[in-house]
Amino acid sequence: MTTAAPSREEKVKQLEIEVGRISLAGNLVLPATADSLVIFSHGSGSSRFSPRNNFVAQQLQRKNIGTFLVDLLTPEEDAIYSTRFDIELLTERLMEITRWLHQTQGKDLKLGYFGASTGAASALRSAALLPRLIKAVVSRGGRPDLARDLLGKVAAPTLLIVGAMDFDVLRLNREAYERLDCEKRLSIVPNATHLFEEPGALEQVSMLAAAWFEEHLSNMNSPNS
Repeated sequence: MTTAAPSREEKVKQLEIEVGRISLAGNLVLPATADSLVIFSHGSGSSRFSPRNNFVAQQLQRKNIGTFLVDLLTPEEDAIYSTRFDIELLTERLMEITRWLHQTQGKDLKLGYFGASTGAASALRSAALLPRLIKAVVSRGGRPDLARDLLGKVAAPTLLIVGAMDFDVLRLNREAYERLDCEKRLSIVPNATHLFEEPGALEQVSMLAAAWFEEHLSNMNSPNS
C-alpha cells in the first residue's frame, strides 16, 4: 500500500491510499500539536462525507484530536449491496489503513477508532486484531454483534453509545457489552433513535466520544501506552 505521506504542517489533506489494486479516498485533519488520531469507520451506504460523522470529527478536532474519515469501499464496490456488509473485507482494509497511518503520520500518535452502525463491527474487529496500535474505540449506534467472535479479544477501552429509542440495536449492544472483556461503558442517549436526529442528540454523542478519547488517547502519558 503506497501513497505520498501528507505533511503535518497542513491542516487538511485529501488522500488516495492504495490498498492492493484499488485506491481508497480519505480526508485527514491533523492539528499541528495533536498527539492522537481517530480513524472513522462508516456504516453501510455511508461515506467520508457523512454529515453525522463529520460533525463528530469537528468536535474532536476542537479538542486537538486528529481525525481520518475514509471510504473502505470504492464507489463501484459500494454499489453492490452484499459488499457493504462484507465485514471481513472492511476489517482487512481498515487494518491496512491503520498500519499505513501508523507508519506515515508518526509512530508517536495514539490511534483510536470511531465506528458507526455496521462500521462499528469492522472497528471492533480491527481493534481486536491490532491490540498494540488501537488504544480506544467508540461505537455510535453500532452493530457490535457482527464482531461477536472477537469481542472478547478487544483490549482497547470501548464506549458503546446507543439511542434509548433504538430498541433492537440497544438490545444488541447490551449483549455485546457483556461479551467485552476490557474497560468498557454503555452510554444511552435519552429519547434518541438510530440516527440521533433528535435535537441535541448528536451533540451528546460528540461530547461522550470526545471525553472518551481525551481520557484514553490524549491523556495517556505512560511510556508504555
